[in-house]
Amino acid sequence: MSSRSTCLRNQVGAVIVKDSQILSTGYNGAPKNLPHCEDVGCLREELGVKPGERHELCRGLHAEQNAIIQAAFHGVSVNGAKIFCTTRPCSICTKMLINSGIHEIIYIEEYEDELAAQLVKEAGLKLRQVEIPRKYGRNSK
Repeated sequence: MSSRSTCLRNQVGAVIVKDSQILSTGYNGAPKNLPHCEDVGCLREELGVKPGERHELCRGLHAEQNAIIQAAFHGVSVNGAKIFCTTRPCSICTKMLINSGIHEIIYIEEYEDELAAQLVKEAGLKLRQVEIPRKYGRNSK
C-alpha cells in the first residue's frame, strides 16, 4: 500500500485485517478529489516542519486514518481487528486506532512518538515490530 502514497516525504501504507480477511487499506495522501502533494508541493517542506511535529500542517491524511475512514465509508466494522503499518503509528493515529477497536498494531519501521507509546501501553494494545526481508521490503530492488 505504501507504493500508492503521494507524499513527498515518507510513503506509508496500512492494511486492517480480521480473521485473515483484509477489511480495508490506506496510504498517506490528500483527501479524495483534491490535489496531492506530488502535484502542488509539500507545505511541511516549505515551512521547514520537522517529522513528527505539527501534523495539522499537511494536506494529507495518514495511512492509518485513511484505512479507518475507508472501512467506515463502506460500513465495515474494524472492531477486534489488527492493523499492519509501514511505520509505528503517531499519537493521533494511535488514538483513532484505540477508539475504532483495533487491538493489535504490527509495524515495520519505528516512529518516535512518546505519547503514542504511552497511549498504546495504557490502552493495552498489542504492539509488534516485524522485520521484512530486504527483497520484499521498502526500497527493494
